[in-house]
Amino acid sequence: MSAIDPYAILGIAPEAGPAEWKRAYRRLAMRWHPDRSDHPEATERFKEIRAAYDQLAATTETTAGAAVDVPEEAKTEADETEAASPEPEETVARAADIRLNLELDLEEAASGCRKTIRYTRGKACPTCDGSGESGFARTRFCEACHGSGRVRDMQRVLASCEACAGRGFFSERICPDCSGSGRELAEVSLEITVPPGMLAGDELRLAGQGEPGDGELQPGDLYLTLILRSHPLYQLRGRDLHFRMPVSALALIAGGDIELPSLAGPFIQALEAGSAEIRSLCLAGKGYPGRGRNPAGDLLVELIPVFPARLSVRQRKLLLQANAALLDDIEAALPEILAWRQANGLA
Repeated sequence: MSAIDPYAILGIAPEAGPAEWKRAYRRLAMRWHPDRSDHPEATERFKEIRAAYDQLAATTETTAGAAVDVPEEAKTEADETEAASPEPEETVARAADIRLNLELDLEEAASGCRKTIRYTRGKACPTCDGSGESGFARTRFCEACHGSGRVRDMQRVLASCEACAGRGFFSERICPDCSGSGRELAEVSLEITVPPGMLAGDELRLAGQGEPGDGELQPGDLYLTLILRSHPLYQLRGRDLHFRMPVSALALIAGGDIELPSLAGPFIQALEAGSAEIRSLCLAGKGYPGRGRNPAGDLLVELIPVFPARLSVRQRKLLLQANAALLDDIEAALPEILAWRQANGLA
């Protein structure tokens, strides 16, 4: 088993796949190829990068039965004598996307709004101009061979360490401001437009607003996932809006107009005369607004009858007059009372 860590050398995560290996190899090989770089360590670094990529490619051959091609522009002169298999088409290399949550009130999401968001993303370190190298060179021991320049291979025979090419150390010029990463964090302020009718969990994609690209990578995208704050009145189920509303029992009995709230503003709704009991209304299209092919939801209201808790003298007088008028037409207005009186000899 090789002593080098190919993922660390290529600067990729262990779960990265062949396409990411290839992009990382191409980027580093173009930077450190002896024909392109005049750095004194360019040849050694290029060998290390190539060895890391070859190790990953060999692993893929063993586990999947398919070799990973070395990118053409990163091959050395010796490689050009070998038969080159055609490269598969691949998507455009992009920098990392950024994913954030965007929290909105129900009214803001329903009608659409403009928001200013602030977040952090990387940018090239101004000290090293994104190279990760600046200042005086420093030497560090090779971790693979512990500075000896030699490691034991699978047959337990001492061999030259591939990680450091047998030198036992690396000479580096690590930028002190970015610790060699070539990046630093920058605060970004961005004004965005949220279209109306988005629901919780919907994503808003802002192209090119993720991690910035460089000469070889296109910038990533910014994805905003919508989160809706809980509302004191409405419950959103799909695109239907539900709420409960107390109503005077007398209004339910007599019927007439009542004022109902909605996300678009209050409106007048006519009630039919009926009994003083819980009543449900379903108002089509007056719920949460539609979006695209999804139509607007309904407004579902549960009316809860409320009886007077206390009466003034005037109110009591008026109710007694109304009750007397009902008794005058008891057969039509209060048939249950009439039936009881007749059954008990009071009518």
